[in-house]
Amino acid sequence: MSIMTQLALVFGKLSLLAFGGANAVIPEMQRQVVEVHQWMNAHEFAALYALAQAAPGPNLMVVSLVGWRVAGLWGALVATGAVTAPAAVLTLVVSGVWYRFRDAGWRRGLQAGLLPVTAGLVMASAALLIRTTAVDWTAAAVTVVAAVLLVFTRVHPLLVFGGAALAGVVGLVG
Repeated sequence: MSIMTQLALVFGKLSLLAFGGANAVIPEMQRQVVEVHQWMNAHEFAALYALAQAAPGPNLMVVSLVGWRVAGLWGALVATGAVTAPAAVLTLVVSGVWYRFRDAGWRRGLQAGLLPVTAGLVMASAALLIRTTAVDWTAAAVTVVAAVLLVFTRVHPLLVFGGAALAGVVGLVG
C-alpha cells in the first residue's frame, strides 16, 4: 500500500473519531504515526504537535505537519484532505436531522453524554504528550508548574509558554 494511501486511511479514520477537535484524537494519532506506521519517533511527533499549537491557525495543523514530514507537500495535502473531508461530509449529511430535532430530549442527552467523552479524550491527549515530553525530572517539573499556573491562576498562557522556553534556554530543562 502506498504511503499516500496509508496517510489517507489513517487520517480519514481519525476524522470520524475527532469529537471535540483534533486534540481529542492525539493519542490515537501518535499511536498510528509512531508505533503502527513508524513514520517518526515520539519526540518528533511531540515537536510537530508543539509547533502546530504555537503557530496561529487551527489545531488541525498538526495533521498537515505530520503529512509534510512523512511525504512532503503531497503528504500534507493528502493528510489534511483526509482528516477534513469525511467529517465535513458527515456533518453535511447529519446537520439537517440534527437541526430538525434541536429541541428533542434525546439530542440534549446525546450532547450531555458526549461532553465527558470529549473531555476524557482531550485529557488522554495531555497525558500522552506529558509522558512523551517529560524526559527527565526537570522537564516534568516545568510541565507541572505550567499546568498549575494555567489551571489555578489567571497568568496569560504566553507568559507560561515564555517561562518554559526560558527554562530550556538557560539549561534548566533538557
